[in-house]
Amino acid sequence: MELSREDALRLNVLLAGEVHAIRIDESAMTVYGLCERGEAQIKLKPSGRNDHYLRLVRETISGHVLGSPGGYPVYLKRWTRMGQARDESLTQLLKLGEPEAVSAVVHARGLTEILARHAWWAEPSAENARSMLRRTAVVNSTLGPVLAEYLLDYLPFETEPSTTVETVRLVLQQPPLISPEVRHGIWNKAKHKTTYQVGFLLACPDDLPQPRGPRPGVQPSAARIEPLLAASNPFAQQLVRVWSASGQSFLYAAEQVLRKPADQDIVLLLFQAIASYFQSVRMDDEPEADMETLMRQAARFCVDDGDIGTKQQAALRQVLQCCPECRADLEGMLVLARLGYPAVRPVFSRTTAIGSLMRRKLESVTCHLFAYLRQLQGQGGS
Repeated sequence: MELSREDALRLNVLLAGEVHAIRIDESAMTVYGLCERGEAQIKLKPSGRNDHYLRLVRETISGHVLGSPGGYPVYLKRWTRMGQARDESLTQLLKLGEPEAVSAVVHARGLTEILARHAWWAEPSAENARSMLRRTAVVNSTLGPVLAEYLLDYLPFETEPSTTVETVRLVLQQPPLISPEVRHGIWNKAKHKTTYQVGFLLACPDDLPQPRGPRPGVQPSAARIEPLLAASNPFAQQLVRVWSASGQSFLYAAEQVLRKPADQDIVLLLFQAIASYFQSVRMDDEPEADMETLMRQAARFCVDDGDIGTKQQAALRQVLQCCPECRADLEGMLVLARLGYPAVRPVFSRTTAIGSLMRRKLESVTCHLFAYLRQLQGQGGS
């Protein structure tokens, strides 16, 4: 089988011009080209089976663009989705009419606003939109809000909780991709969808909608550590952050998610959000660990044993010396700063449970986390 003379001629004319991207609609047997003057369209006239004819079309396009009829090497899918496509080849990949080639472009580190626009024309999909919104150049462009709107329209149809979290996180980026009204609407839904709440915790931990009041009764402690704030003591700064209205809002939201996480991925994403929030007080070179180890080491760090230790330990000791009543808060922050998979490994390594069964199995871990979250909200360990 060969391409008809008319199709071969029209394809060659299209490829000889300034075409930015090519899209093939297999069901309509039509080739679309994004050109400088607009969109070109070639309605194919196959002389045999459609799948065989489309293969010839792709070979013709690939031969012209890459100099080889082999087309885009689909076996490189995982490699290119890790952002390894060469920047100089990105414009060529968009001309192949291959969805996987478009994926290579949107995952590439060298993605620009113009390339993103061409890729979005070639293959508009939720996965591609998420990938492009991870690039600052796209977020800061006028394309950013377009991608955010598309993802929000598609959000109710997402089936994977972790994908839902990532979508919410991406659309909440700064500069604002959505209006305050839309943002508020997502937050209202988040009250009943913990996956949405995790997206907020990751994207805007210090700017959650409907903030709670600051923690009462900490004014004397705040006054005593105020001189340490001027010296940029990270523990003093984190205490003030936690005691503020935004900090109390974060802790409350994290506690609500911890009560009803949907699956193991949501638990780990919540841990990521919490650990990131307390990252400034994480002890240098101290890895994530199981809960008992985290608690034991946090208590040890808060003991004045006379050893100066590291710069961070010295900063911690400064806060303890001028504000000893903050010890429980400091221990809690030290534990939460190192949350990660090791804390739940004893459970997750032995079960694939989700929902209420998973939550019951996690009680040996979450009981301590609830105590720390309540402590930091001024509710003691009860």
